[in-house]
Amino acid sequence: MSRRLAPGGTVAFVGLLVLLLALPAVSSSYFVDFVMTRTMMLGLAAATIVFLAKYGGMISLAQLLFFGIAGFMYGNAALESGARGLNLGWDPWVAVVFALGVATAVALLLGAIASRTTGIYFLMLTLVYGVIGFFFFAQVITISGPGGVTSIAPPDLFSEPVRLYYAGVVLSALAYAGFRAIGGTPFGLALQGIRDDPVRMASLGFNVPLHRTLAFTAAAFVAAVAGLLNVWWNGQIDPASVSIGPTLVLLIIAVIGGISYFEGAWLGAFVYLLANNYMRQLPLVDRIGIREDRFNTVIGVLVLVIMVLSPEGLAGIAAKAGGSLRRTGRRSPSGPSAAAGTAGERTEQPDREPARTTGTGEPSPATPTTKGTVE
Repeated sequence: MSRRLAPGGTVAFVGLLVLLLALPAVSSSYFVDFVMTRTMMLGLAAATIVFLAKYGGMISLAQLLFFGIAGFMYGNAALESGARGLNLGWDPWVAVVFALGVATAVALLLGAIASRTTGIYFLMLTLVYGVIGFFFFAQVITISGPGGVTSIAPPDLFSEPVRLYYAGVVLSALAYAGFRAIGGTPFGLALQGIRDDPVRMASLGFNVPLHRTLAFTAAAFVAAVAGLLNVWWNGQIDPASVSIGPTLVLLIIAVIGGISYFEGAWLGAFVYLLANNYMRQLPLVDRIGIREDRFNTVIGVLVLVIMVLSPEGLAGIAAKAGGSLRRTGRRSPSGPSAAAGTAGERTEQPDREPARTTGTGEPSPATPTTKGTVE
């Protein structure tokens, strides 16, 4: 099955992309920097969870680990001096290649180990990866330590916040289009077959662990790119950034948006950040007990409501609503053209001779007529 966007979907995608590129000109700098830029980062990372779940049937809790590894490695390689880290003082773009290379290599190794597990065992193993990563960066002071790595500057190209936003938009668009394209490639189709029936695919000669490992590695690479955007935006990274809490937040973002829809990754990130930045400013919020320390409770209630309405998240709700509108439009045509079409259908019916009946009311066979014959 082709994974290309339908013509209507392509128009919507291009239109949304143009709108996002024009957003800094019509919106406040706070909204662009603290909501939309972070939406691009977290959406890009959450999309890797969707990719593994949608095509490979693998729910991974290790994506934030690779997100963090890229940030830590960039900080260690790019900084020339500081209280913590290796302070290698490399060129920023060399540090980018180094950070992505380390994150991808670690993902390849961990993916090869996890590729022979499925279901809850895969989920728990990736959670263990995240926990190991947290304690590693918290205890190895040569690389990080409890306080993390600070004073990290982005490359000069992204020194202005709006440029970082544009980078996030472009990278998100590329990731979205790339993930959808992978679904229609031989690798993507094989991965979906492995998701549905790994035993049968193995009997057909497909290397099941290899496909899973490569998918895990590709997802980790994209998560590492998101991690670089995050460390450039934040200017620092510490072990708390890859702890259990943020790991679950990333999964919640994917679930809120819809773990079966790539669009849902960015939609979930946008809703989460809107709630995080603006919910506290709603009138009377403090009077009903919603304080900053109870924000996670609010998010939990929000996830519960969305799951009750639609297990496929906000993107699933939108898809169902769009499908219902299209079906309603097809079932109830209206207007002069529809009336003309109905009249045309009536006039195009062939003339038929009325059925003849016998005295008992039974229909009698029609009398054949002949034309142009002479006895």
